[in-house]
This record gives sequence, C-alpha cells and structure tokens, in this order.
Amino acid sequence: MDNTNKLAKKNNNGTVGQATLKSMINDERTKNKFKEMLGNKAAGFLTSLMNTTNGNAQLQQADPNSILKAGAIAATLDLPIDPNLGFAYIVPYKKKYKDELGNWNEKNEAQFQMGYKGFVQLAIRTGQYKRINVAELYEGQFESYDPITDELKYNLENRLSDEITHYVAYFQTINGFEKYNIMSREEVEQHGMKFSKTFKKEKSTWQTDFNAMAKKTVLKLLLSKFGILSIEMQTALKTDQAVIKDVNKDSVEVEYVDNENNVNDTVDEIQVTVNNNNETTEEDEDLKGMFNSEDQF
Repeated sequence: MDNTNKLAKKNNNGTVGQATLKSMINDERTKNKFKEMLGNKAAGFLTSLMNTTNGNAQLQQADPNSILKAGAIAATLDLPIDPNLGFAYIVPYKKKYKDELGNWNEKNEAQFQMGYKGFVQLAIRTGQYKRINVAELYEGQFESYDPITDELKYNLENRLSDEITHYVAYFQTINGFEKYNIMSREEVEQHGMKFSKTFKKEKSTWQTDFNAMAKKTVLKLLLSKFGILSIEMQTALKTDQAVIKDVNKDSVEVEYVDNENNVNDTVDEIQVTVNNNNETTEEDEDLKGMFNSEDQF
C-alpha cells in the first residue's frame, strides 16, 4: 500500500482529520482570524468547533479546511454551532465525483447549515421586527388560508391528535407590515425531496429532525421573499446548506453539494438591503468589515 492510500485510509477513520483540524485551530493565524470576528468569544467558539467535530464520527472524516470555513461563517454571523441549541450546524456530507481519469471517488466535506432559531436571531438583530415566529399546527387546528388577503384562520383549542398537518411562519415589522407563509406537511416533504438529494437518507437531518427542518424551510422561504435582508441575513440565506469554498474581502464562494442545480454559486459583492430609515445596522457594518479582511483560511 503506497503512502497516498495509507493517508486516504487514515482520513476515512478520522484520525488524520482530527489531528489536522486541531493543529489548524491552534495556529496563531486561525486564532487571530476568529478573534477579529468574535473578540473575547473566539477561544470558546474554537473549543466548541473542536468539540462538535469530536462528537460526530462522520464529521471527523471531513476535510478539516471545510470544517474551519463552515465555522468561519457561523462566527461571522455570531451563531453558536452546538447542535443541541439549534441555531447553526456543521454537517458532514459525502460527495461523489469523477477525477481527471474518469474514475469515481468520494470526498467528505463539511456543510454549513442554518437552524430556524438562527434565522429568528438574525431577524431580531435588525431591530425591524415587532414579532417573528414559526410553529406547527396539529390535526384540527388549521381552518383556512387566503393567499390573496394573506389571512390565516386557525383554532389552537381544536387539537384532535398529535399529528402535525401544517407549518406556519409569521412576522410583523415595526411599521405594521405582516406576512405569513404556511405549508402543509406534504408540501414541506415535496420541497425537501426536490431540493435535497439526501432527503431520504437515514442519517439526513430531514430524517433525524424533520420538525426542525420543516420549521426552517417555511421561515427561510418567508424571509427570503418578504423579509428585511441585512447583510447577515443575506449571508445566512446564501451559505445555508453549502460547502464554503472561500471567504475573502469581496465574496463568499459556495458549492451546493446537496442540490446540483446550484453548484458553484458565488455570492459577489453582497448588497445591503436598507432598513426603513435607509441605514445599515451596526451588525451590518461589523460583518462588512469581517469580509474585508485580507486573511483567508
């Protein structure tokens, strides 16, 4: 067995990946980069990144650089990556590809994923939302929805069983604008099957925590179409469920490995969607500065 095959075998066991990630995290350049983004919270975040990787056997097999870059996006958004909290996740993804000789190979990479709590957090930070929430409706609670007037009728007292039939996302801005997005469970499932190749896989997040993915789906669709999009929110929408290929001063380059229709999409010159006063928020300016750093992973 040659050295290349030995290294590949070790990577499949996660041993080399763990050691490399640990050395990258302990590198002063990495520490300084995250300190620029998180200040005094940087050390705790990097510890959480290492613990998250150590607690996931599949993630240990992923390319360490992809883990670090996914972590960098979570850091720029100032969202915790502890999977138990539900704000943001770093998820392993096994990608099949053909090499230059036409042979099929597998590559393990880390994918950044937003949680629905993360989207709520970013919306609250803008200071432009009076109310924002996402919830499920059980059998008997949903009555009707008028897509023209955007009127939803429901009765929470009329719960007939533990079966969830609908998911509802809602927000009201401080100027009084209101908007709903409602999807039946069947519609959410169809959306997942259409936009995620891993939807039916046993260890897919769709299978292990369908409720959380369904909530994220309805909320993400609502915010992307009608929400107030700060730079943070735009970054979250663009990088969700993507392998982060590059983060530099001008762009965030991502690859949507779970959806070939969006492969190699690049976010160039992220534009600021202004709030009602035509001003960017303090968080927007901070994030803009982070992307202007000359350092790259």
